[in-house]
Amino acid sequence: MSKMKWVPVLLAGAVSAGMLVGCNDKESGSAASPSASAGTASPSASASANPGLLDANNKFPQTVTLDIPVYDRAFEGWNVADNYYTRWIQKEFGEKHNVKVNFVPISRTNEVRDFEQLLSAAKAPDIIFHYDMPQALTYYGEEVLQPLKLEEIQKYAPTYWKNMSKTIEQYGNVDQKNMFVFAKRPNYSNWVGIIRKDWVEKVGMKVEDLTSLEKYNEMLAKWKQAGLGVGGASLTRNVFNYSYAFREWPVDPKKHALYSDLAVADFTSPATEAWLKNLNYQYINGLIDKEFYLRDDDNKLKAEFVAGKTGTYGLYLTSNSDVFNATLKNNPGATFAVIPPEAGVPKGGKAPSRADWPFGLIMGINHKSTEQERVAVWLYLEWMSQPKNLFFLQNGVEGQNYTLDANGLPKKVADFKGESKLSNNNNKDYWALVTEIAEFSTPELTDKANRINWTVAGQEHLTDQLLKNWNDGAQYRIPDPLFTVVLKKVSEHKADLNALFQELYLKIVMSPSDQFDKLYAEAKKKFLDAGYQEILNEKQKAIDANQFR
Repeated sequence: MSKMKWVPVLLAGAVSAGMLVGCNDKESGSAASPSASAGTASPSASASANPGLLDANNKFPQTVTLDIPVYDRAFEGWNVADNYYTRWIQKEFGEKHNVKVNFVPISRTNEVRDFEQLLSAAKAPDIIFHYDMPQALTYYGEEVLQPLKLEEIQKYAPTYWKNMSKTIEQYGNVDQKNMFVFAKRPNYSNWVGIIRKDWVEKVGMKVEDLTSLEKYNEMLAKWKQAGLGVGGASLTRNVFNYSYAFREWPVDPKKHALYSDLAVADFTSPATEAWLKNLNYQYINGLIDKEFYLRDDDNKLKAEFVAGKTGTYGLYLTSNSDVFNATLKNNPGATFAVIPPEAGVPKGGKAPSRADWPFGLIMGINHKSTEQERVAVWLYLEWMSQPKNLFFLQNGVEGQNYTLDANGLPKKVADFKGESKLSNNNNKDYWALVTEIAEFSTPELTDKANRINWTVAGQEHLTDQLLKNWNDGAQYRIPDPLFTVVLKKVSEHKADLNALFQELYLKIVMSPSDQFDKLYAEAKKKFLDAGYQEILNEKQKAIDANQFR
C-alpha cells in the first residue's frame, strides 16, 4: 500500500505508498551501532555449506547478476537505479560475494503492469514482490514463481530467518508449497491526510468541527462559496479499499471476507453504493476536483495541492516531505492540520479502516532465476538484516545526513543536498525488503525515532496528531481476510473487472443525481455478469469451508 489509508474524497485511491522502515537492535536488524558507515559481511554462507556454490572466501566463483526490483516514485532528481546508495550496496555487498547488483525500476503507480510486462519479456527481476496477498497469489497462479527451500534460506540467511521464520511458516505456504518470504511489519504507520487549516478557519469553522462526512461536505460547500478551492480527489483504480468508512460496525467476519479484496472492487455491496452516492453528490455540487479522473498519480495530486487549487492531500509523512514548503512558497499564509478520521464517516457511524497484515512486502522468487541467483537473494536479505547495513541505508552518513541526539538516535540534517542525500522517503524502497518501519531497543526509543523521522520542521503538530489518531483508532482497524486457498476466479476476472469498474463508477459519479439509482442498478448487473458473481460464489464456498483467516 500497499498500503493506503482513507482520506476524504477519493484521495486514497491513487496516492502511493512510501513507508518509513527500520529494525530492532537485537533481533530484526537495527540501530545497534548508529555510527556505522560500512557494511558487514554476511556470516550465513560459507564454502562448507555448499562447496560447489561459494568458494573459500564466501564468494561465487563466477560473477552472479542479481536483479532487484525497486519502486520508482518519480522523485525529482533521484535515479532509483544509480545513486550513492546503489553504488554503496555494490561495494559493500556485491564485491564481497562477487555479485553484480542490478536495480530494476518498478513504477509505484503501475507496479503490476510493469512486473507483468517484464515477466512476459523474460526480463523480470529475481524477486517478484507486492504488498497485498491477492496479487501475490495471482503471480503464483500464473506460475511465474518457484517453490522455495526453507532450509536453504536458513543456511544462507540465518539472521533474516530468525527474524521472519514464524511469518514465513505461517503465511508463505500455498497448496503445500513454500512460495513466499516476507518483510517485517511492526505496528506503526506514518500515513496521514492533511488539510488547509487556514481555509477551514476562513469559512468560520474549525478542524475539530469535522466530526462526520456531512460536516466535511458542509465545509467543502463553504470553500466553494468563498472561492477558496475544492477537496482533493483522484482516480480510484487497482487498490480497492475505498468503502471502509461506509461499512457497518461491528463488522460481520463472513461478510467482510466476502467483499473485502484489494484486487477487485466490492462494487455491488451496500458500502460501495453509499460511497458512490457521496462521491456523486460531491462531484455534481462542485465540491471536489472536477478533473479527479485525470489525477492518477501522486505527483498530479500534489501539484494541485501545492498550487492552492485543492485543500486536502494524503502522504506518508517523513522529515524530508517537501509538500509543505512547496505549498508555502505559493501560499505564504497556508497552515496545515490532520484531517480527523471521522470526517469521512457518515453521521452516527464509526471510523473503520483497513489494518495492515502482519507482514510488509510479500516476495517470491522468479521461476527463471537460477540456484545461484536465488542464493544471492538470500545473501542479500541476510546482509541487509545486519544492523550496521540497515542503519546506514536508513540514515546515511553521520555528520552529513544526520547527527546523533542524547539518546543515540539519528536526527536528520534538514535540507541536506550532498552526494549522500537520501531519497524523499529516506531510502525506504531499498530496505523495505526486510522491514517496514524503524525499531529500536525499546518502544520508547522507537516512538522517539518515529517522531524524528516523521516530523517536518515547523509542522511538529502534524506528527503529534498522526500518532494520536493511530493509537485512538486501533480498535476500529480490521485486516482484510487471507484465504487459505487460491481464488482462481479472482485471477481470471480481475483485469477485466478492474477496467469495467473504472468505466462504470465514473459514469455513475459524473451523471445527474436523479439518474443514480437506475445507473447503479444497471451497473451492478453488468459487473456481476462480467465475472464478479463467479468470484462471490467461489469466495462463499471457501468461507463456508472455513478456508480463510
